Amino acid sequence: MSTRTLKIPYPKELPQALGETPEEFEREMRFLVAAKLYELGRISSGRAAELADMERTEFLSQLGRYRISVFNYSLEELEREIQEARARAGQSA
Repeated sequence: MSTRTLKIPYPKELPQALGETPEEFEREMRFLVAAKLYELGRISSGRAAELADMERTEFLSQLGRYRISVFNYSLEELEREIQEARARAGQSA
């Protein structure tokens, strides 16, 4: 896969003000972009993990730090899943 690089300027003192090294700050920014795109349903968790430069399981486990749900369902999808689960529960009763 070919790639491009996005440059985002930030104040030189910002990482230190946040108690991070420049590398830690940049890694977190990369994760946050990937996490937001995932949260919006724009990319899959696998693609987001790739963008964040981490394993998918690590990416998914880190989402909780930012209160982002691992389950990326629309309201309609969630309602359908609930109805299907209720139907299955009624069948086994």
